[in-house]
Amino acid sequence: MRALHAPLDNLLSNNAYMLITSLAWNLKAWLALSLAEPCGFGKEKQATQKRGLLTMEFRTFVNSLMRVPAQVLRTGRRLVIRLLAWNEWQPVFLKLATRLSGPLRC
Repeated sequence: MRALHAPLDNLLSNNAYMLITSLAWNLKAWLALSLAEPCGFGKEKQATQKRGLLTMEFRTFVNSLMRVPAQVLRTGRRLVIRLLAWNEWQPVFLKLATRLSGPLRC
């Protein structure tokens, strides 16, 4: 049974491990819910992307949105970040980046 398999050897360490896991899961849900509400042209596609991100498995979320190969350049007074690979979640990633770059409001 995988439910009884713990990655560490004592109860306190396993408790910290589970806390870190729940925080990461909440981060995934918060990012999915912080996407803008679908409206206008492509409303169905935006709603599908938001629902897909919210119901995505955590391993898929990490591999498609967190482990993005990028090149970071500092030129003059700018910081340039170049994405070096493409996947089907990159438009959602860019929407999240523009949404989170501004002020956060409730």
